[in-house]
This record gives sequence, C-alpha cells and structure tokens, in this order.
Amino acid sequence: MSKQVTILGATGSIGLSTLDVISRHPGQFELFAVTGNTNVAGMLEICQTYQPKVAVMANADAAKLLQQQIEKNGIATEVTAGVDSLVDVASHSSVDIVMAAIVGGAGLLPTIAAANAGKRICLANKEALVMSGDLFLDAVSNNGATLLPVDSEHNAIFQSMPPEVQQGATLSTSGVRKILLTGSGGPFLTKPLEEFGEITPAMAVAHPNWDMGAKISVDSATMMNKGLEFIEARLLFNASFEQMEVIIHPQSIIHSMVSYNDGSVLAQMGQPDMRTPIAHTLSYPARIESGVEPLDFSQLADFTFVKPDFNRFPNLALALEASKSGQGATTALNASNEVAVEAFLQGEIRFIDIAQLNERVLNAHVNSKPNSLSDILELDAQARQFAKQVITQGI
Repeated sequence: MSKQVTILGATGSIGLSTLDVISRHPGQFELFAVTGNTNVAGMLEICQTYQPKVAVMANADAAKLLQQQIEKNGIATEVTAGVDSLVDVASHSSVDIVMAAIVGGAGLLPTIAAANAGKRICLANKEALVMSGDLFLDAVSNNGATLLPVDSEHNAIFQSMPPEVQQGATLSTSGVRKILLTGSGGPFLTKPLEEFGEITPAMAVAHPNWDMGAKISVDSATMMNKGLEFIEARLLFNASFEQMEVIIHPQSIIHSMVSYNDGSVLAQMGQPDMRTPIAHTLSYPARIESGVEPLDFSQLADFTFVKPDFNRFPNLALALEASKSGQGATTALNASNEVAVEAFLQGEIRFIDIAQLNERVLNAHVNSKPNSLSDILELDAQARQFAKQVITQGI
C-alpha cells in the first residue's frame, strides 16, 4: 500500500528534492497534496508532472492564477488557498506522511496540525520547533505522531544516537557525553571582518556547498541557521546547554557527530545533498535509494574543524543566549530574524545590521513567557512589529 504524502513547501529546494526521491519509488509513495506560496509557475509544473490530488497556495491571488492554468491544461488537481487549507492537507485522514518544508514561522500551524492528527512528520522547518518548543513536542507525543528530523545535522545526530535515545531516553543514561553540531561557516568564513559592511544579498546567498533558498542561505552566512539548529537539537534530543557544542567543518561531509562517555565519537557522513536525509525520514527504519552517490573517500580533501568566532558570527551567539533564556526568547529571535533577513534581501538594511536588529528585539522580549499557542503567535507578531519599527526608525 502506497504511503500518501503531503509536501508543505513543495516549490522550495527541500520540496523539489522530496519530489525527486518520491519519483524513484512510485509503488511506495503517492503524492496527496503539495503547497506553495506565490510560485505559480513552479506549482503548475509540479501538478503537471506529479498529478497531486490537491494543490494549496497560501496566497489567494496566486491560487486563482494557478486554478486558471490548471483548467487550461486539463489537470485534475484541486486548487485551494489559505492557511486553513494548509492545515487541512497536513491533517487529512488520507495522509500518512507530511514533509514540513515551509520556510519560517508560516509553517507552524500546518505542522502542529499534522502532529495533532498523528502523522509521520519529516521536519525540515526548524522555525516551527524553535517557535513552539515543548508545545509542539507535546502535540507529537500526545497524539501518537512520529517526528523525524530532515535537517542534515539533526538527521545525522539522530542516526548517530543509540536506539533508546531515538525512542526518547535521556542522553546521560544512554552514555552520550555531547552532541557536536557541525556547520560549514558559510561563504564568509575567511572574509576579513572589515569587509562585512559591503556584503550584498547576492554574495550572501552564494553558499559554497549547499543549494538552498535565499532565506536559509543568508541564515547560513550569518550562522543564525546554526543557532536555530542548536535550539532545535536541544529540543529534539532533550539536551542541556552543556551537552551541545557547535563546530565549524567547512567541507560539509560530516553532517554532525555524537560523542560518548567512553571516548567514542560517531559521525554521519555523506554528500551535501538533502535527498539523503529526506529518503531516510520517508522510509525510516528502512533504507531506500535516494539518487545520491556514496562518498568516494579516495577523492576527499582533508577534513578541517574550527571553533566558531562569535565576533564573526554574532547571530550564533544571540541564538545560544536565547536558547539559555527560554521559549519567549527563541520565539522573538526567530521572528526578528525573519524580518531582518527579508529587509536585507530587499536592500533595506546592511548585512551587519541583521545581528544588531536581532539583538535589540531579543533584549526587548527576552523575559516573555508564552504558555500557549495563542501566546506564541501573539509574541511572534509583537516581535515582528518591533523589528519593523526599528528598521523604520533606523538601526
């Protein structure tokens, strides 16, 4: 029996890679629904090629345009629009697997809906967990859902953990000493600090190893991406702050490591290709072909590792601070960062302003204590509004 799959964020890089993996296993997976925001051309191509039952556009105008093209091309896919429709296809009774790949806070509500409906959630949207923390994990636990991390680092940690930790046991009782979260350092790892003020959006999105969307690429350049992953890893693996360490590994071959009390270190390695963790989460505990070639160790360059420089990557330091402070801080920081990155991409602020803006928003909301989903959404909105005010007034 084919597993029915909904892809939240189908037109992005993770969504397209998921479609590629699914297409290699037509008897095992069937596409139930795909969602997008405004990319009508990309969604139309997906509908023509994969014939999903439902296509959802978050943007109503984009949905109308897609509907016209669907009818013009005689495609049977149903087109719907809006957040309620995103929630519907994430929680639909026919769906077995939800690939949660919407970038940013927009993915929170449909991903929590999938958890409440007891789905297998392949989590590529780190922001949903950063925003909602234990509320999200409680929804997974209380409704019999399965949560599997797609981010290459978290997937690597998951694969390197003992089976009992994968099932919820604590790190200390399972012989785990520390989680070593690796990051490439992005395109500016060796760039002179005095030149950071001249960094353009085009420079920031040119990642040396990974093919990602603009927002995630900028986050990688500032290492906020690693900071959000630090927060996510603590939640996913119930780790203390002291049980986590960030290490820069520019080659992006070792995707993360787990250090054990006996001195052993287990690492998951592979090509910098997201189809590997995608295939792992779709088929777990089985292994399926992903389309990724295995490593040829005779062709690999030397591996290097360095500690992150917080003067170079102040956003990483802010994320670690937020992780210590709690849910309100991580929710506010995530909201601010989304506003800051968008403003940078639009040419409204400089690259070095991103961290300054995030610090101001974090300081203003660090003591917030959201206790419910509505509290989180309200704090998210307040932090975004504050960030926009700071931009308007001048950083």
